[in-house]
Amino acid sequence: MDKFFGNLHLVLVVGLLAAIALIFGVHHELVSLNYIFRWLHVFFGITWIGLLYYFNFVQIPTMPAVPAELKPGVSKYIAPKALFFFRWGAAFTVLTGLIVAHLTGYLVEALTLQPDYLLIGIGMWLALIMAFNVWFLIWPAQKKALGLVEADADTKAKAARTAMIFSRTNTLLSIPMLYAMTNANLG
Repeated sequence: MDKFFGNLHLVLVVGLLAAIALIFGVHHELVSLNYIFRWLHVFFGITWIGLLYYFNFVQIPTMPAVPAELKPGVSKYIAPKALFFFRWGAAFTVLTGLIVAHLTGYLVEALTLQPDYLLIGIGMWLALIMAFNVWFLIWPAQKKALGLVEADADTKAKAARTAMIFSRTNTLLSIPMLYAMTNANLG
């Protein structure tokens, strides 16, 4: 058991196979690309927003209290790995969301904020802004702040502040985005 649960990739593959078995075993009559991409959209969204909340609720507030000699453990090992799943969670959440909207036939209407799709459209735009922040503002700043690319101390400090501000911006935007996404079909 230790060997199995010690291998994240194996656990994910078995979880995926279990989900596929559930889909085809229980809901086989409902299976469609839309159904599968909707499920993947939720999975990737949980990964993305879960890590966003980890960074903002745990890592950022805790780092000032971490002794200087222990900070490299976070900045060299934990943060880069978490940021990998964070940014790819963002990319795949947006990609699968756009696929769901296309397959369901409301992509253009939602993105142009048509009245019948206003709430889901607002949620989509908030998610697109957040994903932009992840890839083009947070990640480039984090690479400098964590020393993954060459930067002097002043540049690292400015980059850390930029990453924090846009991470907090995404936390703020995530709250109305989650409301819009979870309530768009209630109208």
